[in-house]
Amino acid sequence: MATNEIAAAARAICEEKGIALEAVVDAIESALAAAYRKDYGEKNQNIKVEFDLDSANSKIYDEKTVVEDMPDEEMDDGDDASNKEQVTNDDDEKNKKINKQENKKIVESTTTDGKTAKNDKLETTETVAGDEEEVRKFNPRTEIQLSDAKEIKKSYKVGDVIRTDLKTPDDYGRMAAQTAKQVIIQRIREVERTNMFDEFKDKEHEVVTGIVQRREGRVVLVDLGRANGILTSEGQVAGERYEQGQRIKVYVEEVRSGAKGPEIILSRTSVEVVRKIFLSEIPEITNGLVEIKAVSREAGSRSKIAVYASEDNVDPIGSCVGQRGARISTIISELGGEKIDIIQYSEDIAEYVANALSPAKVVNVKIDEDNHVAVANVAADQLSLAIGKGGQNVRLAARLTGWKIDVKESKSKKEDENQDELGIKNKELGNEKIEVESQKLKVESTTTNDIDDDVKSEDKEEKKTKKKEKKESKSNDEKSTKDKKDKK
Repeated sequence: MATNEIAAAARAICEEKGIALEAVVDAIESALAAAYRKDYGEKNQNIKVEFDLDSANSKIYDEKTVVEDMPDEEMDDGDDASNKEQVTNDDDEKNKKINKQENKKIVESTTTDGKTAKNDKLETTETVAGDEEEVRKFNPRTEIQLSDAKEIKKSYKVGDVIRTDLKTPDDYGRMAAQTAKQVIIQRIREVERTNMFDEFKDKEHEVVTGIVQRREGRVVLVDLGRANGILTSEGQVAGERYEQGQRIKVYVEEVRSGAKGPEIILSRTSVEVVRKIFLSEIPEITNGLVEIKAVSREAGSRSKIAVYASEDNVDPIGSCVGQRGARISTIISELGGEKIDIIQYSEDIAEYVANALSPAKVVNVKIDEDNHVAVANVAADQLSLAIGKGGQNVRLAARLTGWKIDVKESKSKKEDENQDELGIKNKELGNEKIEVESQKLKVESTTTNDIDDDVKSEDKEEKKTKKKEKKESKSNDEKSTKDKKDKK
């Protein structure tokens, strides 16, 4: 392949995959090192390659780091280790970085008690240092002892890097070329995955636009451009259908690295979906003239959003609704027809609660700060509207304000005044009222006893008179029968 063709192919890969040119050059250098090691490599060689993309020339080195002299036992261990399968120096560096990060995490771990935390840190640092001393062994592939280095050049000291030039081959074998190809593909994929992860990690907790790709069971895959997002069953709105090719706005809940690239978890039910859509569709909120104070939502059914304007000449509700409802209708269509109540925020809790219960009209609101309860009195014809279907309206209002809300039917003014007067009298009278009531009960009990006695006496007299009447009637009957006999 010509020189300009190699450079053109490298730049084309960069534009297609969205990766840096340096990453492609590093992949080519790693591939050439693997190919050289496959065909021409010797034991204990640490192959490094420098590749010039413009001229397509490469320089090959054997790179070693100068270390202190070690005893024979450690050298034997190093010789034994060198007989194992060789790995690239880049992998060694990655493992070292991972170990360092793990050691830092161990050292930085603290407990609730400050003194014990310091002691734990000291112990962990000592154990980590002891482990490094135990694991530390001479590796003849990547290291050279100080005595051997001074035989090459007396000015070498510990930590210096020695590069020995190696002959650049004119051609590589078929297996070496295949190995180089695999290394280039693998490195480019790794770089692409890391770039994609970093890109979507920056978009975490934001709303993005995607295209529905397909459904796999209960999960919907959404095309986000360079990657596919996962709309889980928990993140789907009940009753909402997702057709292939449909454009939807989704909230990026979490981005985590997976075996095949970044895993992007999406949601349509989050409260932040409403907040971010308002932020993107309404310029006054974007500019900071109108502020979103709180949002409560039952996805697919209804949402309430409290807005506030610091300047008097700005109408927060009108800014959100737009001319003839143009802005709010766009937001409703983005949310699949979900109803939205825009609430005027107020520092006065009673006014804020009354506004939150809209569209119902509230007569008055009583605040119990000790129990964090707000009692809203509404007219009889507004009671069902204030509560909402299944208690939805009052439930969303409670989430929006952060207060427990009790909705009650308001009574007439006279009844309210009478109840207030009775309450005041009860407070003033106190125990005296209780004593008076007890005396009344005693008097009533005595009168009832007297009435019972009178009733009993009257019953006795009536019985006596009835007996007398019966006797007189019998005597009269007897006389009449005698008179009849005498006449005969």
